[in-house]
Amino acid sequence: MAKQLSQREMDYPDKLLEYLNGFRFSKVIFSACELGVFDLLLTSQEPLSAQQVAQELSASADGMERLMDTLVGLQILDVETTNATALYSNTDLASRYLAKGSPRSLWNMIIYFSQSLYPLWSGLGDTVRAGKNQNEKNFGIPTEDVFHAIFRTEEEMVKFLGLMDSTWAMDGLHIVRAFDLSCFQKVVDVGGCTGALAREVAKAYPSSSVTVFDLPQTVEMVQKHFARDDTVMFQPGDFFTDDIPPADLYILARIIHDWPEEKGLKLLKKIYDTCKTGGGVLLVEALLLENRRGPVLAQVFSLNMMIQTEGRERHPSDYIQMLNKVGFLNVQVSRTEKTYDAILALK
Repeated sequence: MAKQLSQREMDYPDKLLEYLNGFRFSKVIFSACELGVFDLLLTSQEPLSAQQVAQELSASADGMERLMDTLVGLQILDVETTNATALYSNTDLASRYLAKGSPRSLWNMIIYFSQSLYPLWSGLGDTVRAGKNQNEKNFGIPTEDVFHAIFRTEEEMVKFLGLMDSTWAMDGLHIVRAFDLSCFQKVVDVGGCTGALAREVAKAYPSSSVTVFDLPQTVEMVQKHFARDDTVMFQPGDFFTDDIPPADLYILARIIHDWPEEKGLKLLKKIYDTCKTGGGVLLVEALLLENRRGPVLAQVFSLNMMIQTEGRERHPSDYIQMLNKVGFLNVQVSRTEKTYDAILALK
């Protein structure tokens, strides 16, 4: 049954207007990150005026004041008035997640959203109408080769890897706590990008050896652009065409959702055949509800998969059926109540 509008909603559609203006709010935050506002305020010894920030960042004083006042309205910056001058500083939220220099920074994710996803999402209507992702439409790259679009230049590849690095710096801890993985001594993160999730696994289970298995060009870019440590090893290879390294546990984080079912089954079967009895696979995905009516972020992600790839988000039963088809029968699902959930399947 459709939800009945309240009298307030009938008189004025506040929530709808909030949604309609959402792209503006996003772009305010994106632009402040790109300009370096949060980093400047983080390193400053005292609150700064809009004019000081504008001068430091080579921007107009009027434009910077409007931008920073909007960030105050969004409760991302704080402001105080001293001698008739507005002085701005980061909130704890901004310092922790929006400044590039913070260990928990989402800056890389935001840059990818702003410079790569934002333009693609302007073509959502065309994607829905034609059923073709925007990379195919914009760059003439066949649907099955969408990752050649994501990795078409070194700059785009680094932005994508930065997105994944930010993602697991934020969500990795919740994933490694979803199940007790202490029984797995050798772990391979298949398609593990920068190793951010793998490092969380190594930190939580220091007695386990953890290896990232990813494309040679990915490993090269990680070595060139991202900080690494000796807790995680890297092995180059294509998980569709090369032999997958032996392990007790295979992690597939945001991998299966990239592909149609038949391709996902091919990869899962390859892992099942490589996996020894007692070993397993850990899927990390944004799980839809069984009726596909939420969570709304997972629904938005599913649209994003249509825009960028040939994949989709799925509900738990979809993944369980896929795992069962290739031979994994002992399957457990953990909803983390964060962005990504986990499914552990044992052989």
